[in-house]
Amino acid sequence: MNHKKCLAEDIWSQQGVFEAIGPEDVATLIYTSGTGGTPKGVMLTHRNLLHQINNLWEIVPAVPGDRFLSMLPPWHAYERSTEYFIFTHGIQQVYTTVKHLKADLQHHQPHYIISVPLVYETLYSSIQRQISTSSPARKTVALALIKISLLFMEAKKIYEGTVLSNSPVKPSFIFYMFNYLRARIVAALLWPLHNLAKMLVYKKIHSSIGISKAGISGGGSLPMHVDKFFEAIGIKVQNGYGLTETSPVVAARRPFCNVLGTVGHPIKHTEIKIVDIETGEVLPDGSKGIVKIKGLPVMKGYYKNPSATNKALDLEGWFNTGDIGWIAPHHATGPSRKCGGMLVLEGRAKDTIVLTTGENVEPAELEEAASRSSLIDQIMVIGQDRRRLGAIIVPNNDEVVAAAKRKYSFDGNNGLAKDTVMSLLYAELKTWMAGCSFQIGPVLVVDEPFTIDNGLMTPTMKIRRDKVAAKYQSEIEALYK
Repeated sequence: MNHKKCLAEDIWSQQGVFEAIGPEDVATLIYTSGTGGTPKGVMLTHRNLLHQINNLWEIVPAVPGDRFLSMLPPWHAYERSTEYFIFTHGIQQVYTTVKHLKADLQHHQPHYIISVPLVYETLYSSIQRQISTSSPARKTVALALIKISLLFMEAKKIYEGTVLSNSPVKPSFIFYMFNYLRARIVAALLWPLHNLAKMLVYKKIHSSIGISKAGISGGGSLPMHVDKFFEAIGIKVQNGYGLTETSPVVAARRPFCNVLGTVGHPIKHTEIKIVDIETGEVLPDGSKGIVKIKGLPVMKGYYKNPSATNKALDLEGWFNTGDIGWIAPHHATGPSRKCGGMLVLEGRAKDTIVLTTGENVEPAELEEAASRSSLIDQIMVIGQDRRRLGAIIVPNNDEVVAAAKRKYSFDGNNGLAKDTVMSLLYAELKTWMAGCSFQIGPVLVVDEPFTIDNGLMTPTMKIRRDKVAAKYQSEIEALYK
């Protein structure tokens, strides 16, 4: 008996020597995607994760008994914080995969779905495919009603004050009142047809996919046409923003103010500012620059990597996201009066490309591999907020002609056909990028080289990705269509 008592006391004394866990202690290490370099271990503290648990309800006002559907991997920061939030609020979680998504949506009828933009694109494509394969009469009616609903929603934005604008100038009162009245009239005329669309078309869509409360999108920007479509058919999709280094959510659209084109207001205990890319000076609302974040969700640092930590976090605790964006100006009246303070993202200053699948791609590895081809003079990988990667290629014309002569017995008298050039370039990409983690999809061939003189390269001979993307914006849009 005494032996048992001594043993129990010994165990108790050993348990007592463990150190207490504090809010600033590291709760987890999540390694960032290391496609083009060494992965960095993000140190998230208990305070970081508790911040998400305590503040995500403002974005997702779920109640016990609600059902969430998710298909993100559990190691993803977005999924992980969401799970902590779900399980502390007595909410049911259902896991699915891309393969079983459609069946699980229909079977489980979730109140919410948590996923990346690709899922919403997939649902959009599936719905469009269903409509296109229906009878000619049904197809015509459905497409016409969807267009009417889209127009109805555009009119509503004007009088509800959710028209996104980066202009700090207050609109003319007379001009706004004219547009306000016109929007009211248009909405009133379209409202009966919009309601008819709800009964004839949208009701069937809702019953097949559930999502009775909201779809929460993160991990990339939501394509505007997809965003507008779901708004038109009455399925709320809220887009949010964050990074692994910020636990991850720092901003999101709220259920009561879901302004398309934005990622919403910052969540509580989070500050966001926009600074000039070159000088680091804080920019006024409406001006485009680098997004910086400060507050409780910001990481402790990178594990055993002080140099990377000091590069990402300044002495005041501001985290440099590497993303380009702007904050919507505040207006007391007018069509944008409810948009003030919302964050709008417009790409990335750093080279990392984020696909709508949530995957991060460092283009340098791919460009280096492809550039080994003698047929490719210059290449810039594209694909930000797209489903797959693409590329803009400046070919080496002499080498392309030589290759055509070898492969197709080209005589050189007439110009090479576009299909021939594309076939040769795709063959080269396949050969030289065989060992790469990602492959190139659509290709845009351009004749004008990237140079310092035309502003498409820096003085240190680096491609200005934002300038090239802006120059060929319409061609890129057409490429992905």
